[in-house]
Amino acid sequence: MSDISERTLGSRLRLAVVRLNRRLRAQSTDSTITLTQLSALFCLYKAGSMTPGELAATEGVQPPSMTRVIAALETAGLMARRAHPTDGRQAIVELTEAGRARIDEEVSARERWLDHQLAGLTDEEREVLSEAAEIIDRLARR
Repeated sequence: MSDISERTLGSRLRLAVVRLNRRLRAQSTDSTITLTQLSALFCLYKAGSMTPGELAATEGVQPPSMTRVIAALETAGLMARRAHPTDGRQAIVELTEAGRARIDEEVSARERWLDHQLAGLTDEEREVLSEAAEIIDRLARR
């Protein structure tokens, strides 16, 4: 494959993934939560409890910004703080049951939308996407 077609494929793939991700995010079931807040919830859902500093680093935001996100999510009852087991200067943030339920709702809404879209494809198109998903996953793990 030539350099030009590789760059074109890369550009097309990146744009397609961005657009699909945007459409999936648009399926949100609650417009009162910002994308940044939702991202922090998803991070804790996947990675488990952590310190606010670890969450900020994982999310790629400054600690003061994460402090505001955590405060808003605590107020909404979706996240809670508890004392750090070994460092009295630190806290641990974790999802509440309501936070877990919120993420479960988000995932379900996104999957329902995607399932609906996939149902309109041919068997051959779904097979191609199945193979592409494996390849994309492999790329993402490198």
